[in-house]
Amino acid sequence: MYQDVIKGMRAKMDKTAEHFKGEIASLRTGRASPSLVDGIKVEYFGQMLAINALGTISIPSPQTIVIQPWDKNALEPIQKAILQSQLGIAPIADKDAIRLTLPSLTEERRNSLIKLLDQKTEEARIALRQEREDALRKIQKMKEEETIREDDFFRAKSEIQKSMDEYSAQKIKALRDKKEQEILHPHTNRG
Repeated sequence: MYQDVIKGMRAKMDKTAEHFKGEIASLRTGRASPSLVDGIKVEYFGQMLAINALGTISIPSPQTIVIQPWDKNALEPIQKAILQSQLGIAPIADKDAIRLTLPSLTEERRNSLIKLLDQKTEEARIALRQEREDALRKIQKMKEEETIREDDFFRAKSEIQKSMDEYSAQKIKALRDKKEQEILHPHTNRG
């Protein structure tokens, strides 16, 4: 019975880790990646659409992103959306594509990206702690209602903490450390 609580908590922790991974993917590292423009929404014929729903995104060089819309009428709305985004890169449009050239990161920009990365990491850890506390409340209630035995209660508490340590120390920290290396050394990391 308590296994269902732990299973539910781990599923929520998986979602938190995936959300964190998506959040930090959009941090610009000085190396081109389709994930840099994934979160940008374009107003196109009265609808808000993701850029990848309007065309293909390619990376011809480590510092260049090329967006090739399927419909030429989408060029201007895509360009406008990129300019209004927090990406901080001016798009260059030619007759059938938009090019984004990523400038090299300054030391100041790298430091501000690391601070933002740390902020997003802390947000993910807070979410994990909330999921752990929720699971602990549920098993405490089961113990009070005597729907689980005392030894199962302590076993569940131990498993919950073990899951917390695994997600916080291994998954979130590993993603954070990898992203920090991409920010500090954008041309030596690939993948």
